[in-house]
Amino acid sequence: MRQIRDIRPLKWEGDALLLLDQRKLPHKEEWITCKSYEDVAKAIEDMVIRGAPAIGVTAAYGVTLGAKELAQRAKDINEFKMLAELVINRLATTRPTAVNLFWALKRMKSIIDAGTNMEDILLALETEAKNIEMQDIDRNKKIGMYGAELLGNKETILTHCNTGALATAGFGTALGVIRAAYQLEKDIVVYVDETRPYLQGARLTAWELEQEGIPYYLITDNMAGWFMALGEISCIIVGADRIALNGDTANKIGTYTLSVLAKEHGIPFYIAAPSSTFDFSIKTGTEIPIEDRSPDEIVYCHCSDCRIAPEHAKVKNPAFDVTPHENISGIITERGVILSPNENKIKKFFEIED
Repeated sequence: MRQIRDIRPLKWEGDALLLLDQRKLPHKEEWITCKSYEDVAKAIEDMVIRGAPAIGVTAAYGVTLGAKELAQRAKDINEFKMLAELVINRLATTRPTAVNLFWALKRMKSIIDAGTNMEDILLALETEAKNIEMQDIDRNKKIGMYGAELLGNKETILTHCNTGALATAGFGTALGVIRAAYQLEKDIVVYVDETRPYLQGARLTAWELEQEGIPYYLITDNMAGWFMALGEISCIIVGADRIALNGDTANKIGTYTLSVLAKEHGIPFYIAAPSSTFDFSIKTGTEIPIEDRSPDEIVYCHCSDCRIAPEHAKVKNPAFDVTPHENISGIITERGVILSPNENKIKKFFEIED
């Protein structure tokens, strides 16, 4: 079995959260220190850390830091809980599409609501944040195991955006499947979409694959269809930021296009995501909120201040799109794989009653 690196994008120091600044990769490995919940909120908004599972873990630690701040100035438990609600609401505004954020915040809020004194709440919040972090790594490794079982001994896999250790607490979801297959000594070659406009594929996925020694080709987003037509792609594995009850999936912009191309060329198209990415409160992808980001991400080259568009160019910059469940061959979770997902299969898989 091949050895793999233990890459982590965050470190908890007890009174601070250290985040690997993903805006600086692949050129520089630089850590940012967050000492307050507002530091954490800004880090999520500014994409110091990104990826749905990683955002959830980071937000959990943000609540912990916020609670420690509040404990020093709240007069009593009631004021503490009232102010803690503001902390949670602030963190909830950072990224609207990734449901893991709200899932983690809900877990932290339940501890605050149930607590009877500040000291116990602080201890319980830190313990819960650590649990969320370690559970994410464990779930990702299980996703990797189930995903690797789907793959043959020789695969050429196309992936989009970054879904590796950097997008999670460690190991990764879609890239975790690739990592697990490579660890099992399968013959794996990865085609990496650069993923405009923020270049998470070119900067982050390529960097992770380089760390592991996994063979890869970096391609521009608009090359993917051509390589499918040439028969050079055997399957596609991507991550997810939110999955509706019927299996419709929000992921990085460009994912929907890949799913259409995969369907046209008869190529399996898989989603890899933990169960926390499912949002059973919404029935279809039409209800998923899509984040719009700054026009600057498109009109400026990410790695420099060079403007690449006319000064008065009008810009649309949705960060995500929604892939209909009909285009998805299977959703790989830590509990197993849901093949050809739809509402009935997902309800049965998660034992959800009507």
